[in-house]
Amino acid sequence: MSGSRKKDGGGRARRDTVSLDIAARPRRNRKSPSVRALAAETRLLAENLIYPLFVHGGSADEDIKSMPGKKRLGADGLMREVEMSVNAGVTAFILFPVVEDSKKSPDAREAGNPRGLIPETARALKKQFPDATLITDVALDPYSSDGHDGIVSSSGEILNDVTVEALCGQALAHAEAGADIVSPSDMMDGRVGAIRETLDENGHTGTSILSYTAKYASCFYGPFRGALDSAPKAGDKKTYQMNPANVREALRELALDEAEGADIVMVKPAGYYLDVVSAFRESTDLPVAAYQVSGEYLMIKSAAAVGGISERDAVMESLLAITRAGADMIATYFAPEAANFLRRFET
Repeated sequence: MSGSRKKDGGGRARRDTVSLDIAARPRRNRKSPSVRALAAETRLLAENLIYPLFVHGGSADEDIKSMPGKKRLGADGLMREVEMSVNAGVTAFILFPVVEDSKKSPDAREAGNPRGLIPETARALKKQFPDATLITDVALDPYSSDGHDGIVSSSGEILNDVTVEALCGQALAHAEAGADIVSPSDMMDGRVGAIRETLDENGHTGTSILSYTAKYASCFYGPFRGALDSAPKAGDKKTYQMNPANVREALRELALDEAEGADIVMVKPAGYYLDVVSAFRESTDLPVAAYQVSGEYLMIKSAAAVGGISERDAVMESLLAITRAGADMIATYFAPEAANFLRRFET
């Protein structure tokens, strides 16, 4: 090591130049924005983001108290939101319905209505944005007077096989309305295979299935349930959603969904389950999706609102981490903001 010294303004000697005898200098690949971009190992693209949208049957948009900045969208508001997002570079959307109480029932029969809120919304959306990828949520909880993803027996048991039959009718109604991808989020056993068979038998062999393969019984869904008013009226969802302690069980679910015909597999939530995302990436050749859920959204928004963090930086870092773990696509409420950030984000 060699160097030279000279006096600083206070008369103290400081080292002006030092030369260490080392060949490997990793900082050379970090020295400028363009070099950092060239050396980046993980790429986050707007085209890989899925924007979840809440729709309702009214005409006016409604603020969602549990999710600052998000709305339950009426017909016109939905079209404006999709147009804005498409202009930002987001091309995939997943719809969630806000169902009025009068249409909820113990058997959730409104879920399979071919002229219901989601099928009619899908038709309108595909007519105006034919090149957008439309994903629909397949689950009974928004339509259930019990607030569960499955049909509840008189003794309080979630009836797996009866529920799957209802889900098949729901998925078929969505496919016939123009959904590109149906996405069962219920976590009933065997539903992917049954939906695949129903779609194929009715001529919808081209409709994809994005399965919520590992949907955990997480506390981070609270704001979402507030947005849809879909929380369980009694009990919880732990008999069908997964135990947060388990990873091997998720791989078992993955193997089953692959065998049953899933086209894309999902881990939900994303940020607290990056190990599961990584395990999926190592265990399947199918595309892996991850869902940055409402609680994750709210934590970033809340921390940013009090000046604790930069919202832009937190959004981009969190999405980059999910991508780095192995996700090919991410469902996030930050999708349009992230797409705009990507235009000027420095790695």
